[in-house]
Amino acid sequence: MISNNDILKKIRIALSLRDEDMLHILSLADFKMTKGALNDLFRHEDHPGYVQAGDQVLRNFLNGLIIYKRGSLDKPKNADNVKKNTLKKDKNG
Repeated sequence: MISNNDILKKIRIALSLRDEDMLHILSLADFKMTKGALNDLFRHEDHPGYVQAGDQVLRNFLNGLIIYKRGSLDKPKNADNVKKNTLKKDKNG
């Protein structure tokens, strides 16, 4: 079974995220983590400093990633596209 740590690693690689990016994404979800604690998540499982990522870490990272990529509900990054899509849905029923 794939662990939360593996999911975070795969997202990090796929999106070419650096430590600072990951910490920023977590902060967007009001989740604070130190750089050292973040690096503990990416250590090899056999390393004595390895820490298993809990569901809360993954959930907050994914919520922060949504805000990072799309913007918040109040301030979407592509507000014009959001309005156009909403209008299309309303007209089509």
